[in-house]
Amino acid sequence: MNSPQAVQIAILLLIVLTVGAVGLTIFLPSIIGSRKSEKRLNQVTMSRNPGDRKAHADENRRKRSVEDTIKEIEEQQKLRVNKTAKPSLTMRMRQAGLSWSKNTYFAVCVFAGVFSFAASIFGGGAKLLPACGFALAGGLLLPHMYVSQKRKSQFKKFLKEFPNAVDVIVRGVKAGLPLIDCMKVIASDSQEPVRSEFREIIEDQALGLPMGDAVTRLVERIPLAEANFFAIVVAIQSRSGGSLSEVLGNLSKVLRDRKMMEAKIRAMSSEAKSSAGIIAALPVVVTVLVYFSTPGYIMRLFETSTGNLVLLASGMWMLMGVLVMRKMINFDF
Repeated sequence: MNSPQAVQIAILLLIVLTVGAVGLTIFLPSIIGSRKSEKRLNQVTMSRNPGDRKAHADENRRKRSVEDTIKEIEEQQKLRVNKTAKPSLTMRMRQAGLSWSKNTYFAVCVFAGVFSFAASIFGGGAKLLPACGFALAGGLLLPHMYVSQKRKSQFKKFLKEFPNAVDVIVRGVKAGLPLIDCMKVIASDSQEPVRSEFREIIEDQALGLPMGDAVTRLVERIPLAEANFFAIVVAIQSRSGGSLSEVLGNLSKVLRDRKMMEAKIRAMSSEAKSSAGIIAALPVVVTVLVYFSTPGYIMRLFETSTGNLVLLASGMWMLMGVLVMRKMINFDF
């Protein structure tokens, strides 16, 4: 005989199956019908709007093309950076705006060495061996520092004039002019060094180099982030199309905002820089004043070994302090 518990379980299962069957009978047709209606609506919509489907496909295709172009440009730039991580002497002089050759640079090094040797012998009264050291240091460092300073100055001039050149391109493109004509206007009317750099782009393009590659070579001559972004935008536009005026307008705005931020930072840090300069110059000024007032008192530092050690230690501490203050008041933005 069946137990009462088995009978109860069987009745419970029968009730559950009955309720489930009734629920499926009521709701299943509506669910299936709604799915069929949605599917049919999608089919009708797609059949009625073929232009929308084509536009969507074109947009996806353009996005993939832009992504592939950006990846290709980034790979080319990485290879170029790896090959030219440290620019050559000729490239550094080219970036500094100097028309020197290597022989001219070496001749300047020799002249700087001779001048340092003569200045140390006749002006400082140094002996032969220290004078040779001064000549070697002057011949190697002075031309290098001059080229580095000129290079830095050229980059600053380029950044100062570059937003105006970008604005010329934006206005020209909005007016319907081709990109190459806008660049010709910049190459003829802008200030140096922007004028010569865009003239290089036009000459490269006239020789058969594609516009994207011609603009990419600008980054080799002017290794700045702003020039890099400009090259990427023009390369993408030449390959995939797009609103060049809008993107370059944003670039011009960013460049001008960075310039305003730089001026604001200089104004805010001018007091700290003045204080640092006064603190760094104070020991030297006090030493000179003491020398003119009581020379016998200060000459002990130069004539005795203990005084020389004190001067060496003081110079090292001063150098460390100056470097720390320089690090504190220089801001990267």
